[in-house]
Amino acid sequence: MNTILRPCLGVFVMLTLVTGVAYPLVVTGIGRLAFPSQTGGSVIERDGRASGSALLGQPFSSRKYFWGRPSASRPQPYNGAASTGSNLATTNPALAEAVAVRVAALREADPGNTAPVPVDLVTASGSGLDPHISPAAAEYQVARVARVRGWTPVMVRSIVARHTEGRTFGVLGEPRVNVLELNLALDAAR
Repeated sequence: MNTILRPCLGVFVMLTLVTGVAYPLVVTGIGRLAFPSQTGGSVIERDGRASGSALLGQPFSSRKYFWGRPSASRPQPYNGAASTGSNLATTNPALAEAVAVRVAALREADPGNTAPVPVDLVTASGSGLDPHISPAAAEYQVARVARVRGWTPVMVRSIVARHTEGRTFGVLGEPRVNVLELNLALDAAR
């Protein structure tokens, strides 16, 4: 029994040290060296305090701010510990009802805006935490934000343009606007 137990315990201890200690330390070290911002949570700081993460959506409800995609996470929106999509099919009446409520809220916030509502303003992303909106979703909100802030739409559009990111490596994904960074830029432009 001793001849079998001793080698098994030795292999168990060795594998625990390699896979449970050494490997995680090496991978974490490489990540911190190669991607320091991302491994630190991509925290955006203003005036020495954290304002949020560039990688996670934030809830904005004031009309003076741009609004992001709806969040499907529970129990509160943009809950990083409960990342999830809505999992509702396009034929599901609950999704149609939720979209109708969101469209009505957007129309109520900006009654003069008769433009079609961009889909990303009324549907959650796959993770429910998307920090970006499309340039079309930002354009849809320009008039409201400008009116509430007492600015011209041209001023707001110029800030949106400065915060519009292109496709990654010129080919991956779609152009996008990080809502938190855009709203912080609006506040800084006072």
